[in-house]
Amino acid sequence: MPSRINNTNQRPTIPAENKKNLSRGQKAADWVTSSIGSWTFIIALFIVMALWMTINTVQLIFQTWDPYPYILLNFGLSSLAAVQAPIILMSQNRTSERDRIRFEYDYHINRKAEREIMLVNKELRSIKNYIQKINQKIK
Repeated sequence: MPSRINNTNQRPTIPAENKKNLSRGQKAADWVTSSIGSWTFIIALFIVMALWMTINTVQLIFQTWDPYPYILLNFGLSSLAAVQAPIILMSQNRTSERDRIRFEYDYHINRKAEREIMLVNKELRSIKNYIQKINQKIK
């Protein structure tokens, strides 16, 4: 990447993430992460848990399949967490890779800006010296 920025008029480019280049697993990880990170999922999960506990607590109408300690519900939630954790980590790894590329891009842009500022300062110093010489000749 540094070779792309040697010319001061040249702009470095961030390689765009192409959705076509993603594997099915990466697409699925992104979809799952965006789904479980939504209010819709949280509210739906809360409603399912409330219904589960209500149905299994009220024994008058229904026959309960998971009485009070809700072992089956706990197992289901634990399984959900066990599956979600690695999927979220996969999505975060992709995000961190994109961030690394952006940070590298920013670093090179900052280096380019620093070089340009140094050139401008050098020119300003030469202009200042030239003006001082002119002032000395006038006096």
